Amino acid sequence: MDEIITLDYGSGGLRTAGLIDSMLVPALRNEALEALGDGAVVPFSGDQLVFSTDSFVVTPWKFPGGDIGKLAVCGTVNDLCMAGGDPKYLSLSLIIEEGFALEDLRTVIDSVAKTARLAGVQVVTGDTKVVERGKGDCIYINTAGVGTLRTPGLSRSAIREGDAVLLSGSAGCHGTAVLMARGEIPCEGTLLSDCAPLRALSAAALDAGRVRILRDPTRGGVATTLNEFVEGGSLTIDLEEDAIPVDPPVAAACELLGIDPLYAACEGRMLAIVAPESADAVLAAMRAVPGGEGAARIGRVGSARPGQVVLHTALGGSRILGKLTGMQLPRIC
Repeated sequence: MDEIITLDYGSGGLRTAGLIDSMLVPALRNEALEALGDGAVVPFSGDQLVFSTDSFVVTPWKFPGGDIGKLAVCGTVNDLCMAGGDPKYLSLSLIIEEGFALEDLRTVIDSVAKTARLAGVQVVTGDTKVVERGKGDCIYINTAGVGTLRTPGLSRSAIREGDAVLLSGSAGCHGTAVLMARGEIPCEGTLLSDCAPLRALSAAALDAGRVRILRDPTRGGVATTLNEFVEGGSLTIDLEEDAIPVDPPVAAACELLGIDPLYAACEGRMLAIVAPESADAVLAAMRAVPGGEGAARIGRVGSARPGQVVLHTALGGSRILGKLTGMQLPRIC
């Protein structure tokens, strides 16, 4: 490890994983933490609860398709859903820089309220801090969430050879939209963040069939998330390049920015690994939910290259997709 923290440690890729594995887990080791899911499943008074927390430092705080308030609610609600939870309550903590306009703060809070109603959760506690001018970057938000466990057993250990890999829509929309806004780069078409709560989409998938694991591919994108499913194990994930949905505006923006959409963050998309006999039913259920109309089967679980994600290209070749390296997408959520 380096002697100092760099932006790379917040990328969600290799350096982030190294920090977690070498420092955080050894110091704080317990069964719930070691699962390293989007949310922790914990016992409480005979029930099982799902608990998650997330911090949001996105810049700019407002971007095409959303803002930091919408993002903060969606991020934590979605983490609870991906862990098999039914979200109920959120906390909201604000760290505001001196000089941030009250009208802008009102915009953020209105987004929090609107998105919470859409997601079916209540903000029940919170905190506000203000830091000196120049000691922050407009506004940071932390949200924590709790819900009840509706579907137990979602984990990478449940994945089996032959399982289908599903993606609920175009890859890379959020990360690309934020980067274009950050660079004040004009773009044609409808390049918007995919930021959205996944409560209805995840419930539809879980009700439709045998889901092994769910995950929203945020920092590090689809490629990094899929690596987390198989790294260190005996299974391979084989992806078909032609099957992966990427909206034309996203593809054009990624080409301009020199990034791969499979590594760009999503904030309203869902990856699902499902039993092969359930794949068609889960896919149909996802497509019937607003926001899941573009769902696609993008690959399958195999065993030819243990611990790796392999992209089979349209030209008949293949390449290994590793975890995100470098600070390609800092301050994206």
